[in-house]
Amino acid sequence: MLIPCLACESRFAPDEYFNACSDYNRGLDLVSWTCPRCGNHDDLRVLPGELGFGYPHRGRFDVHDRVRVPGLRRQRGELRLDISLERSSWRVHTRLRQPV
Repeated sequence: MLIPCLACESRFAPDEYFNACSDYNRGLDLVSWTCPRCGNHDDLRVLPGELGFGYPHRGRFDVHDRVRVPGLRRQRGELRLDISLERSSWRVHTRLRQPV
């Protein structure tokens, strides 16, 4: 299973793809991802069996495009999102934000 970058159409093995996730925003339930090849930044939502790509809008995250990833699972933690696929798992932590 290879997962695409929607900007440059490069495809990545799950380990390379999910290791490029840098931040989990629990309030909007989204993960920040940066393509290792082209540097494109995407926000995405990890859903059972798929990735949802979109944009924050009016205090929520609207999914516009979906990429199927059969067997993909997620578990929300207090300050993290645990992602699993087959026998592999990845943890995306929440970066602490400074109050504005």
